[in-house]
Amino acid sequence: MSGLALGVFCAAFTAQAQEQVGATVAEIPVPAGPGSSEPSLFALADGRVAVSWTEPTEAGHAVKVALGNEAGWSAPSTVVAAGDLIVNWSDFASVAVLPDGTMAAHWLKETDVTSFSYDVNIALSSDKGETWSAPVVPHRDGTQSQHGFVTLLPVSDSRFEVFWLDGREYGTEDTGAMQLRSASLDADGTLSPESLLDSRACSCCQTSAAVAGDGSILVAYRDRTVEEVRDISVVRKVAGAWSEPRLVHADGWEISGCPVNGPAIDAEGSDAVVAWFTAAQSDPAVKVAFSRDSGASFDAPFRIDGGEAAGRVDALLLQDGSAVVSWVEWTRLGEILRLCRVTPEDGCPAPQAVALNTAAGSINFPRMAGSGEEIYIAWGQPAAGRTPAGIRMIVARY
Repeated sequence: MSGLALGVFCAAFTAQAQEQVGATVAEIPVPAGPGSSEPSLFALADGRVAVSWTEPTEAGHAVKVALGNEAGWSAPSTVVAAGDLIVNWSDFASVAVLPDGTMAAHWLKETDVTSFSYDVNIALSSDKGETWSAPVVPHRDGTQSQHGFVTLLPVSDSRFEVFWLDGREYGTEDTGAMQLRSASLDADGTLSPESLLDSRACSCCQTSAAVAGDGSILVAYRDRTVEEVRDISVVRKVAGAWSEPRLVHADGWEISGCPVNGPAIDAEGSDAVVAWFTAAQSDPAVKVAFSRDSGASFDAPFRIDGGEAAGRVDALLLQDGSAVVSWVEWTRLGEILRLCRVTPEDGCPAPQAVALNTAAGSINFPRMAGSGEEIYIAWGQPAAGRTPAGIRMIVARY
């Protein structure tokens, strides 16, 4: 069996596809070269998506971006190419786009190899990726420490909000933990002062953010207590002020190490959804919770996995109030990528399997973006036999 058994595998799940995500699920090409990895997606208002990825070069690696959909792609644009980029399976580059077309792309730059320190770098483009600005660093601490797990979120016609995990206090006598921080970045490259959102966050789980219909900003992340309970919290920016962190649900997962498994959040109008992985009580699970008040509170969660969850979730909230959630499971067949249409009333009645990976490596963290009636899902496919590693993408219609 090949490393990616998509077509035949999907055909076996046609009935579930019709009930859940869409009547058709098809693979589409991506203009990424051999060896490319860790894609990130962002949906544009015109029906296209922006995809970023990391690609090997003779001198190191390059972060590239392309715009398009199943009808075709723009020529890839190189944001940066260097020998000091951090290339990591869980902490990777991303792209986001303002309504006026201004693009922002981030990557991680190594600052000290002995302490595994790195900085966040962000470049802007106002000409569809033909040229990119000099990099901007959103954190101003100047320490040799880890800064990563970035979320780029458009929050207005001319401004991004940037979120990251910050290690400036890690190992100190104070909290000694990673922090969750943010800053605003205008389309002209102007940075606001930093904001400290949580002084004690889990050290290496992805962050996620969304804007609700009332303009409030929601940030989901894995929190960390002194007792090493690492459940999912949300902080909100309402009327210009950040709230205190609030748990989405008290799973009670006590673990003295980072699980490298962050949450996903999305919002539409006054509705919001959070998906996450937990292994509380030694029971690995993927859970989903809905909010009806712009993230101020969340209903009791649904468990949606099939009992063999690896996590690595993503989530998209649809206009009808339901959500499409993706996650990864390990089964006797191999590594399976699943989708489910989840509703606040019924949860996930029938998960849909859309890809099976039997290669030795992992598909790591699949990413989703919704554009019109299509949902695009991309992941890094490991090498299998004579087929090199590369980026895979499917489109699902619902």
